[in-house]
Amino acid sequence: MANELLTILEYIEQERGISRESLIKALESAILTASRKSIHPASDLKVKIDPATGQIQAWAMLEVVEGMPNCDQLVIARARERFPDVKIGDVVEWEVTPRNFGRIAAQTARQAIIQQLRKAEKENVQEEFADRVGQILNGTVRRFEAGSIIIDFQKAEGIMPAKEKVHDEQYMPGDRINALLLRVDINTSGPSLIVSRACKEFVMKLFEREVAEIHDGVVKIMSIAREAGKRTKVAVMSTDPRVDPVGACVGMRGTRVRNITNELGGERIDIIPYDPDIRKYAINALLPARVQSVEVNEEKHELTVLVTDEQSKLAFGKKAQNVRLCSKLIGWNISIRNEEDHASGATPIAEQLRKAAEALAAALGVSGNTAKMLIDNGYVTVDGVREAGREALLEIAGIDADEINKAFDNLEE
Repeated sequence: MANELLTILEYIEQERGISRESLIKALESAILTASRKSIHPASDLKVKIDPATGQIQAWAMLEVVEGMPNCDQLVIARARERFPDVKIGDVVEWEVTPRNFGRIAAQTARQAIIQQLRKAEKENVQEEFADRVGQILNGTVRRFEAGSIIIDFQKAEGIMPAKEKVHDEQYMPGDRINALLLRVDINTSGPSLIVSRACKEFVMKLFEREVAEIHDGVVKIMSIAREAGKRTKVAVMSTDPRVDPVGACVGMRGTRVRNITNELGGERIDIIPYDPDIRKYAINALLPARVQSVEVNEEKHELTVLVTDEQSKLAFGKKAQNVRLCSKLIGWNISIRNEEDHASGATPIAEQLRKAAEALAAALGVSGNTAKMLIDNGYVTVDGVREAGREALLEIAGIDADEINKAFDNLEE
């Protein structure tokens, strides 16, 4: 056991960079905890590992007494067999290494070494990647666990949870993959690196990588709104009047934005010129729809946008995606009305959406809040919900999983 232990300690010290001193301390503590009952009933025990020989011994701190000793005491006659000069009241270190201690210690040592290795590896990961949070990492897909992707980043493993994946993207073990490092969590038992491809910050970093003007600070990204895998809107402005921010992001013949789109699996990207005037900003954000006018309600942070009947479909977009992303991009609620409705005083879009939510809630057997979240994410009808599927709806941020499962149970019935 002693020679084997020394060999293991030397290997770990050289290959993993963990000091022998820290390993020995951890081993002594682990062996003492695991073997306390089999060593001695004394309350003050020590386990010592000789760093030169690897020999493991146990010691009890015992008080020397004259009469009948308890578990923390030693009769003076016995004590003087090893310590001739000992006096009553002295505390001595008395070796209490049990006969079968080698076998017990060996098993515990293995477990302690594994724990120390894991702890040291986690700390190394923390040190290596702490300053890379918010950056794009490139790795290799290793395996899949409970809907998550486990990725090998060479010096550490990362995990992309199901909610951080782009729904339609498919990977196989061995595929190369880019992802944004969200955080480093060394307190979990699994991979320490938490990464994402679905967050809007991933798109921002792709633009910084592809567009030199953004990297240099000449062009600034003011806001991003994203529905991962489908569409993203990016608002940009230039700090140099000679530089067109949209043109810089698009690149010559669209090469820059095309590289980003390819990385995102064909996700559509709209690049919007930012404007401090909220009316102009909203008009830019709603492109390709042409807006007639914009009414501003500063108190409620709401915009009422007037469009022609033929432009209203463009303004809303497929499953209301365009107007929803515009609202997220500029941070204001947007109501769209066409000229005919405006002239006749027809029900505004907010009231229409409220009634649609009530109808959807009744049809699916869910709460009004869940129905509103479904509509906000473009699932307006029962057929739309059924077509999207259970998994897609469960990925909606903040959605009540029980209610979605209840809705699909009702649909199946």
